Amino acid sequence: MFKQFQRTLIMNYIWGSGIAVFGVGGLFIFQTLSLSQTEMLILAVIMGMSGMTMIGLELLLYRRHIRPIYHVFHTDAPTYEALQQAFNQTSHFPTLTVKRILGPHLFGLSVPAMSLTAFAIHQGWIDLPYRLIGLAAFGAILIAILHALIEFFLTYRSVEPLLLQLQEMSHRLHQRPLQATYRSISVRTKLLISMLVIGVFPVALFILASGVQLSTVEQADAYWQWAALILVVIIGVATFSSFLLYDNIKRPIGALTEGVAALDAGRLNTIDNPYSDEFAQLVTGFNQMVTNVTYRDQENEQLLNSLFVLFAATLDARDSYTAGHSERVAAYSVELAQALQLPNEQIELLRKSALLHDIGKIGIRDDVLLKEGKLTDHEFAQIQEHPTIGIHILNQIALPESLQPIMAGVRSHHERIDGRGYPDGLVGEGIPLFGRIMAIADAYDAMTSDRPYRKGMPVEKALSILESGRGTQWDAAFVDVFVQLRRQAVSA
Repeated sequence: MFKQFQRTLIMNYIWGSGIAVFGVGGLFIFQTLSLSQTEMLILAVIMGMSGMTMIGLELLLYRRHIRPIYHVFHTDAPTYEALQQAFNQTSHFPTLTVKRILGPHLFGLSVPAMSLTAFAIHQGWIDLPYRLIGLAAFGAILIAILHALIEFFLTYRSVEPLLLQLQEMSHRLHQRPLQATYRSISVRTKLLISMLVIGVFPVALFILASGVQLSTVEQADAYWQWAALILVVIIGVATFSSFLLYDNIKRPIGALTEGVAALDAGRLNTIDNPYSDEFAQLVTGFNQMVTNVTYRDQENEQLLNSLFVLFAATLDARDSYTAGHSERVAAYSVELAQALQLPNEQIELLRKSALLHDIGKIGIRDDVLLKEGKLTDHEFAQIQEHPTIGIHILNQIALPESLQPIMAGVRSHHERIDGRGYPDGLVGEGIPLFGRIMAIADAYDAMTSDRPYRKGMPVEKALSILESGRGTQWDAAFVDVFVQLRRQAVSA
């Protein structure tokens, strides 16, 4: 991969130099100036010598820039720190390429070429006015910028496979991802620079070539005033156009970014699609993804709800006299939670917790769980273990983090406000919210349901018992709300 990366950089350099320096620059010099064959040969030698100096300086900078990356790919087991340094350097490489080109272009090509050309004019080897050297310096800057821009975008594409390779090495050797600490040049800046170069470069080069041709004309000063005005206008138009183009790209990208952020926050919202270009396909694909995720989430939610109901039904099937108990406790709990104006997400978790609140009774022996007479102290102690048994069972399922809150209700629905409940003897608001709500719903259903050894008591009597235990066995405020709900339901 590293060798391929270096080969690609070399090809990028050949293309960039060929187009900018020897293509545009050479054409400008040899086609604009009226030169004899000897003068053309001298200028060619000067360009060759300066070009070699430029390449030498670029090679020195390249070796310095590539060193951290070279080290990683020539070490059997590079450290995480070395991989991170190489990752940062690779991410930074397109910008380093610009620096590596502009500096040598100025100090390796332009300055030596202008100095040698001035010396050749002084010696009479070339018959050109000295002021053309200043124009050549301006042209050299244009060529350098064009070369840097070409290689910047070519290098940007070349580093992507290398970054992926470094990430793969980090995962394989250290089981850690590499962090992108280098902030790349923004799309806005890339567009602005590209539009300026694309818009200004041809016109500037044409103006420069025309200026060379007109350098001996009396109206040369008026020409340069006109040329400067044209350049200012073109720079303004290119800048304005780049901002318009950036805004045209930014809006659909911004919509996609907001859609992804909403998706990450759990909001499955599609995006309006007023676009008719390539962005229309991206937005359509995103909306289709959201639709598929929504459909699968609904399927998973239905499956999960069915599993919770199945668990409750499995437990109720052990004792036909308590069949439906878990679902009724869930319904009473939800009713109370809605009256307390709990968030919908919390109410749904409470419903699931209530459906499973007695799941631990699966671990209680039939002769104890189904006993019709009075339980002995030892048997009652076994019954009191069902909350902790339930937690043990749910721990085996490895519930996702989003469902972890249901555990609190399963464990604490037999806690009492006065601290005399089980299994933890929690007091007051130290009892989880789900536990305080479900304790009331569980007690109410137990009192009003028929048993083989007794009939369920009347609703009003059960409500009176709840009222008598408010503040000691049950949460006083919750009892008041629940009693009011039940009396309204009976009178309706």
